[in-house]
Amino acid sequence: PTAHAEIIAIRDACKKLNSFNLEDCVIYTSCEPCPMCLGAIYWARIKKVYFACTREDAAKIEFDDRFIYDELGKNINDRQIQFINIAREDALPVSNKWKVKSNKIDY
Repeated sequence: PTAHAEIIAIRDACKKLNSFNLEDCVIYTSCEPCPMCLGAIYWARIKKVYFACTREDAAKIEFDDRFIYDELGKNINDRQIQFINIAREDALPVSNKWKVKSNKIDY
């Protein structure tokens, strides 16, 4: 479910340019990106997306991801998928080590 054309294009561009930062790139796609692809587009810092079909067009052919957009707007405790926060206290020191790491790639 993750091999959408936008994801593949972003991976290929990052590999070719040897960078995750695609801020000087644009992406062309046959349809308005799904939530997963939209997230990847934001993480890659792409500034412009050209698309043909809309989300509504996709829904008409039974490629309806509206429920995902709806889920993202909900409180984490109200989503259809159960999210359980575990080992936060153990994970925080690791996260804080990354924060002060001098040779990290800033996102």
